[in-house]
Amino acid sequence: MSQPVPPPNQQPGSQPVDGNPYAAQHPGAQPGDGNPYAGQQPGAPTGNPFAGQQPGAYGQPAPAFGGAPFAPPAPPRDKVALGLVAAVVAALVGAFLYGVIAGAIEREVGYIAIGVGFLVGFTASKVGGRNPILPVVSAVLSVGAVYLGQLIGISIILSDLIHQSASTLFIDHFDVLTKAWSEGSDFMTYAFLLLGAVAAFGGAKKA
Repeated sequence: MSQPVPPPNQQPGSQPVDGNPYAAQHPGAQPGDGNPYAGQQPGAPTGNPFAGQQPGAYGQPAPAFGGAPFAPPAPPRDKVALGLVAAVVAALVGAFLYGVIAGAIEREVGYIAIGVGFLVGFTASKVGGRNPILPVVSAVLSVGAVYLGQLIGISIILSDLIHQSASTLFIDHFDVLTKAWSEGSDFMTYAFLLLGAVAAFGGAKKA
């Protein structure tokens, strides 16, 4: 008996089908599904240039979760020294203004003392930040500013009486001014010093 010989391109056991171009495909292939990528191995090129890349490669941003934590921002530099310098400058300016006004009107005004203290405290905290030492230092400086302003006012008043410049009296006869201040001071004189200190402390807190 003779046995038919299969065609050379056909695997043994496959059933030839006339007109079917997928008749000789590997077992498991789905003929006629129209998918041009059928039968490709995993990882084969698909046309995506970023396929298979690691996160963060080629300049791509790394994922927000699971990566390295962000470094905390650096704490702001302490500016208490600048605040103290600003408070001293404000105290000198306030003392000059206080003395000029008091000497011009020949009397002291409580609102001016409050304004001087507020200027010192507000400037100190505005420049130096919320350091707890600034309100205390501002209160002390405001007392000195009001006292210095009172002396400047006395020198202006005396300069009109003795026909000598106020600057000469303030520099050359400072002891005379302090003596005149102590002899002419009363309750309101010390009250103005206290008002300046309170205003400085409040100005520093508001800033």
